[in-house]
Formats: sequence, C-alpha cells, structure tokens
Amino acid sequence: MGWLEESDALHARVQDFIAATGGGSMVAQDDFDTLATEIARYQAAYCAPVRRLFQARGTLAEVIATAAHIPAVPTDAFRFTRVAVHPREADAWVFRTSGTSLGPNARGEHPLRTAATYEIAALTWGAKMMWPDRKAMRVMVLAPPLSDAPDSSLSFMLDRFATHLGGHASWHFRAHGSRAELDSESVGRACGEAWEAGEPVLVLGTSFAFVHLLESCPKGSTRLPEGSRVMQTGGFKGRSREVEASTLRAEIASLFGIPEPHVIGEYGMTELSSQMYEETLAASLRDGHAAPGIYLPPPWMRVTAVDPVTLAALPEGELGLARIVDLANVDSAVAIQTADRVRVTGASIELLGRAPGATPRGCSLALDEMLGGSS
Repeated sequence: MGWLEESDALHARVQDFIAATGGGSMVAQDDFDTLATEIARYQAAYCAPVRRLFQARGTLAEVIATAAHIPAVPTDAFRFTRVAVHPREADAWVFRTSGTSLGPNARGEHPLRTAATYEIAALTWGAKMMWPDRKAMRVMVLAPPLSDAPDSSLSFMLDRFATHLGGHASWHFRAHGSRAELDSESVGRACGEAWEAGEPVLVLGTSFAFVHLLESCPKGSTRLPEGSRVMQTGGFKGRSREVEASTLRAEIASLFGIPEPHVIGEYGMTELSSQMYEETLAASLRDGHAAPGIYLPPPWMRVTAVDPVTLAALPEGELGLARIVDLANVDSAVAIQTADRVRVTGASIELLGRAPGATPRGCSLALDEMLGGSS
C-alpha cells in the first residue's frame, strides 16, 4: 500500500472516530491510541522531517504503543521545513500563520492534501459547543472572507460554519489595498436587520476585531435578539491595543446585549486541524455553569502539559507547555508541541498564554533535531 492509499484509509478511520465520539450514535471502531500511533508510523515513513525527529529521539515507529510515546513536532518547524507526507503537487490547501509578530517571511505553512477531515472535525465540535440548540442561525463574521484569505485556516473554518448553518451570512472586513479593515457601519446594519427579523445571530471574530468594534460602534446600535452568541478567538499578536480577557468578555456581552456565558472562547492554530472551546454556552443551556478560560478539547484531541526543558509529561494540575495530539492531522504531524502554557485537570484545559521570552529549550532542541541530518 502506498502513501495515498494509506492516507485515504486513515482519513476514513479518523472521520468515523469523529462521527462516533462527537455525539453520534455510532460505536467507535478504533481507540485513540491505536489511531494516533498508526498515523504516527505513516508520517514517520513518508515525511522526512518527522522521520528525523523519530531517529534523533531513538524512537522506533513500529513499536510505539501509545500517543504519549509519539515525538511531538514543535510548531516552529512549520516555519522552516515542509511538514507533510504528500508532495506539493498534491496540496489541496496550504494554511499559513499570520506572521504578524515575526514578519511576513516567517509564516508557518500547514499543507493539506484534503480538507474533508478538517471540515468534519470543525463542524462536529463547533456544533456541540456553539449551536447545540439550533439547526440554523444567522452568521456575522468579523474576519476576512475565504475569497480574500484563501490561506487562512480561520477564514476556512468560519466559511464552513456559515455555510453549514444555512441562514443569512455576512462578512464585515473590507480590503484597502494590501490591508483589510473592519467595517463597523456594516456590523451595525447587520445587527439591526437581525433585530428586526427576530433571528438569533452567531458572531464570529478575533479578539482584536472585537476591540476595534467596541471603539468604533455607537452604543445601542449592535443589540442582538435573544439566543445570539459570540465566538472570539486569538490574542493580539503584537498589536498596539490589548484588553484583559475578563474585561473584553464583559464588554462584548454588553455590546450585543447577550449574557456573558454566551461569549465563547475558541483555541486553534494553523498547525492543528481541530479546535477547543470554552464550555460557557453549552453549560448555560443545561442550566449549569462553566468558568471562562477553561477549554474543552474534542475526543479526537488530547492535551498534555509538559516540562519546557525535558518535554516530559507533568502531573495533573501542574503548569507546563501544551503538547497536543490531534488525530485530524493525518498528513502532517499528529503530535504537536506548542509554546502555549496550560494547566490540565481531567478533561479541562486552562490556557495561560504563550511562554515568555525565547523559544522554550525543549521546543528548540526538537526543532534542531528535525532540521538536522539528511532525509
């Protein structure tokens, strides 16, 4: 069996796993560790940088037994080498990091042979965490449309959300030469139309876009119907204006006239194919409570806190760097090492921002191992 046949088979198995564990009535035919290790063996066989990392760690791909034993590829590797099983001519999509803080020449790339598994993962978990009570909704997007940002994984995901929800959808970024800016006036008009129609809205945007909206929209012009909710994602990435997380949440809720639990944080990155969300909305719909800042990964994603130097797993509740195993990353790297600080307690992930200063030593060593040697 060649790489293409293996890729097709693994994508099918991951999609079945997502369907079974994401709330469907199916029974999963695979367990997480079996799928993760088989994907890792496939990647080590066909992706030279991943193979070098296995060799440098003295890890034999054929004998790894659990996801915890898979060497994790640091996110910085996506900036310096191609992390993909398939050749360039087989790329269906190439998602790129923004490069805002490091400059346009330092953008990481995540090539995808197919976006089908990415799309299924995003829609399955998005539905569970953001619209479990609805089949359709109006959508307002405070980010560039996919046609203007075809290499943005965020724009791809938001486009799929809008299409899936099937209601009226509007985008509120306008191109100005090489730049794109939020069109606050059109946001106000869209809010007014939704209010007149009495139709709840899902507002999707970045933290920085919401800060801009708060500064530019007149108060009272953006009130939304009952049942509306907001997804906010991303930090400020070197932008000049920052707002503390709890303050921003309260101000967003006030801006749209919605309860604070209806403001949902999302965590994702270009190098991953799956996302985590705060459980604030889902809990409130069950008449429960979930603390903001605590994220829930889908069943096909496993997050572990590791030591910044040794990359060894830490005991539950200790602060470390997020090591993420994402089964939907079939054709790149199933295990990713980030520089994001987390505290893991059971299934709950507390996100505490990027590690300050230089690249953590463990991540730096792993990157050297991937880039060194020959294929």
